[in-house]
Amino acid sequence: MRLRALLETDALGLRLLGGEDELDRSVRGVMTTDLRDPSRYLSGGELVLTGLAWRRDASDSEPFVRILAGAGVTGLAAGEAELGDIPDDLVEACARHRLPLFAVHETVAFATITEHVVRQVSGERAGDLAAVVERHRRLMTSGPAGGGPEVVLDLLGSDLDLRAWVLSPTGRQIAGAGGTPLPGPVGAALAGHHLAAVRTGRRAPHRAVAGGTTYSLFPIRNTGRGALPAPRDVRESVLSDWLLAVEADAGDWPAARLDLLQGVTQLIAVERDRRDAARTVRRRLAQEVLELVQAGAPPAEIAARLRVAAPVLLPGLGTAPHWQVVVARVEWGGADDPAPGAADAVAGGPVAQALLEEILVDPAVAGPDSADRIAVAHTGEEAVALVPLPAGAASGRDEGPEAGAPADGLVALHADALLEAVREPLSAGLADDGRLTLGVSAPVHSPEGLRGALEEARHARRVAAAREGRVCAAGHHELASHVLLLPFVPDDVRRAFTARLLDPLRDYDRRHRAELIPTLEAFLDCDGSWTRCAARLHLHVNTLRYRVGRIEQLTGRDLSRLEDKLDFFLALRMS
Repeated sequence: MRLRALLETDALGLRLLGGEDELDRSVRGVMTTDLRDPSRYLSGGELVLTGLAWRRDASDSEPFVRILAGAGVTGLAAGEAELGDIPDDLVEACARHRLPLFAVHETVAFATITEHVVRQVSGERAGDLAAVVERHRRLMTSGPAGGGPEVVLDLLGSDLDLRAWVLSPTGRQIAGAGGTPLPGPVGAALAGHHLAAVRTGRRAPHRAVAGGTTYSLFPIRNTGRGALPAPRDVRESVLSDWLLAVEADAGDWPAARLDLLQGVTQLIAVERDRRDAARTVRRRLAQEVLELVQAGAPPAEIAARLRVAAPVLLPGLGTAPHWQVVVARVEWGGADDPAPGAADAVAGGPVAQALLEEILVDPAVAGPDSADRIAVAHTGEEAVALVPLPAGAASGRDEGPEAGAPADGLVALHADALLEAVREPLSAGLADDGRLTLGVSAPVHSPEGLRGALEEARHARRVAAAREGRVCAAGHHELASHVLLLPFVPDDVRRAFTARLLDPLRDYDRRHRAELIPTLEAFLDCDGSWTRCAARLHLHVNTLRYRVGRIEQLTGRDLSRLEDKLDFFLALRMS
């Protein structure tokens, strides 16, 4: 707004004492002061309001006005309540420095002028910012990104005096304005607030208090043209969507400002979709390697595929890295008594894939591109990550042999460390019906070791699943199991062993569609619990008992005996 508009507003009670030729100056803010030297609090463009308490005699006016003019102040408004008429020495000083001077009638409170200026300036800034946001949106949707989320966050700071950060669902900072980082614990707490609010269906923005500061949380999801279809169930996206945290209470914001922030989130969502699309190459590499490993492909074929993956995941690396396998599973619906169809309502594989891509990013590293070395595939309800670990790399998560770091200087991922910083927010997102379990293998240095690493990570995940809690993990150092030996059993021994135990069941399933093999897998996975297994398969317990009896009859084994359970378990793992 301009000074002329203030003078023309009768309710403000302003009377011009000098500077008529300067009334087209822009007002960018307002400040009330009675300091003799307020320069440290001035940034230029302000209308300064003063009660003249700083003035002791006529000699004080010149230095005061000189300081204001030097700071780039737009105008000075002096109140008449203290001294009555405005002193001539102040009028003359303002004329010398070409600083417009107004008298404020004693019946008009400075708060009235301040409120008017702030309201007008904020409205104009919002309009300017909306235009910039729209221009930036067109740039980002039609060509290369125009600077990323940081640009629009800087605009929020410079034009609306709002500090804001883009956070991942675990609270990791993706972007921030002005280089001011959000403390890690604060980010995690805000993400937890946001995920809990989304799971309960509360309407955004969500108000949260963390570290004694109030924030407003806005979900970031692209709903514009070209966006992906909205999820059928909030659980499909709640653990992968970004959020915008604004250091302000948006509860009393006008609709125009809320609409502007919605536009900001849409702009950031476009960039998020762009970066998600860039992950498809890494996901495809991981999927190809996983399929080769599971199919028992020759080590030379797997090695060739790894040589293709290494330059993509670790550009400039001269030699093949070590690799580590991480397996994650997200399950919805109570494990003991799920509602009918609850486990099938949300596909767990894609959710676990997106979540694992986030968890494997070092939480100490800010920015969206720190996930470029993560390759995650999903098969069924399981996500599998292939993580390259070049010798001498420093992830900052493990140090020393007690953390699982090999003696050759390799710094390996550690199960507990992976979840330490994200357990609280993820638990809020999983709420009462979700569960995340995660298993981590030891590092391997050759293609021959990947099959064993995958089995090791899967078994570690099953160990984690046996524990209490919404978010659980287990690592290779916790295992002392026959599963570690399975990849090294000769193929002819594998085939003979599995055929003797499982072929009678497969033949029966083909003839009668009895689903004995899936029943056996579920029964062992539920540790022989009749009620849990029946609930998982949505069967009556008597039907489950009939199927298990048929399995025992066809194989001559007894599933109440530990030895027979172990044989079936081994046969299923090797098949």
